[in-house]
Amino acid sequence: MQHVLQPAYQGATAHLFAPMLAANKAHVVMLARQGIISRENARALLTAVMQVEAEGLEGLAYQAAVEDLFFLVEGRLIEICGPEYGGNLQLARSRNDLGHTLTRLALRPYLLTLYQQLLNLRETVLTLAQKHIYTVMPGYTHTQPAQPTTFAHYLAGVLSFLQGDTERLRRAYHTVNQSPLGAAAFTGTGFNIDRQLSADLLGFFDVMPSTHDCIGSSEHQTDIAAALTSLGVNLSRITHDLLFRATRESGAIRIDDSFIQISSIMPQKRNPVVLEHLRARLSRLLGQAHTVVVQCHNIPYGDTQDIEDEIEPTLFGALGTAVDIVQLYEAVFTTLQLNEAHLLAEAAAGFTTVTELADTLVREAGLPFRTAHHIVSRLVHRAIAEELDTADISLALLSEVVQEVVGEPLMLDADTLARALDPVAFVGIRNGLGGAAPEATTAVLQDQAIRLEEDREWLDNEEFRLEAIARYRQEQVDAFLS
Repeated sequence: MQHVLQPAYQGATAHLFAPMLAANKAHVVMLARQGIISRENARALLTAVMQVEAEGLEGLAYQAAVEDLFFLVEGRLIEICGPEYGGNLQLARSRNDLGHTLTRLALRPYLLTLYQQLLNLRETVLTLAQKHIYTVMPGYTHTQPAQPTTFAHYLAGVLSFLQGDTERLRRAYHTVNQSPLGAAAFTGTGFNIDRQLSADLLGFFDVMPSTHDCIGSSEHQTDIAAALTSLGVNLSRITHDLLFRATRESGAIRIDDSFIQISSIMPQKRNPVVLEHLRARLSRLLGQAHTVVVQCHNIPYGDTQDIEDEIEPTLFGALGTAVDIVQLYEAVFTTLQLNEAHLLAEAAAGFTTVTELADTLVREAGLPFRTAHHIVSRLVHRAIAEELDTADISLALLSEVVQEVVGEPLMLDADTLARALDPVAFVGIRNGLGGAAPEATTAVLQDQAIRLEEDREWLDNEEFRLEAIARYRQEQVDAFLS
């Protein structure tokens, strides 16, 4: 009891009490509509359910002699309306299909809450990106300066994966929102039930067609874990980037004072601990998601505690962790500050624009790209040997290298060279679909704004639908009570 039943009861009271009341109402209405129980029986049961709902959990204290919340609620209902009526609540159903139904009902608000938080984060990132269309900064490959880009272009990538993770979460929600009610133990029932009516009364999208799959399925759990894993991995990579860019050596961003800690001994310290907390919580999230998958692995395809009571703390815990992370990330992005002048200066440092110089030699001098690449590579090696940076590259030095490689004079002027090495011009010319140029990035952000609005509309519609279903279910209950 101490190690299994009591913790399971506490988890059930935290997540399953309201779904259990809703499922009981729907089941009684269905039984009466199908003529399986009398209207008098339905009225007595629904009156008892309404009384238990009014009494709340305070009237259902844990009892060591009662195995779980299901038996405790059933016992209270029988106590209220008597065994003649109360004993018929479990007609045509089992604790198996009921338990899976309750878990799916309980997961819905968690998934919708996370969905809402993801929309909020995307809106915050979109607003920040729109402010930094022209904020040129160095982009990195293999953790080394590679080419100039803009902060908006970087955030457009972040928005793209966040939109994908939102879509993965919605697909997981669709898998969850299928009704297993009517499967009973796992073979169905001999009573003439209406599984679709039960599903409709509880707001499920559809009925799971196989009664065996109703009890044995774990894909709704692993689909959630997969969506959370993708989100966790994506956000962890952003955390890595922000931690680097918050260092003094990088000097790119400033984390708001409300998210830093000072040192107890070093007066100069500004420790961006919010990112460290995020990194740790992302590790926790990934661990929880992986635990869900491992717990579903290598077990019988049927009724088993591995994917019932035992998995719920980890599953609900993972969703709670994800909500906390996304909310915290929204606050970080809302208050994030950029050192724009420093970023622009760094964007040209380290020869990050010489890709464009090679392209210019192809366009303006008619050289094959591989030859142009070889020229620029030799030029960079010469500059490094002479302790020069990008701004120090002269037309004379370039002409000398060209003469060495191809044995012909350079057909390029100083203005063209300067433009080829300018980080702002480098960004501006990359105006193809999805490119770093302001116009191209703006188009991506406009598309993301449309997708965000569509996803927000879906959430509004789904929440409205569930509220309407709850009202409809209560109307059906009230019709019997009146």
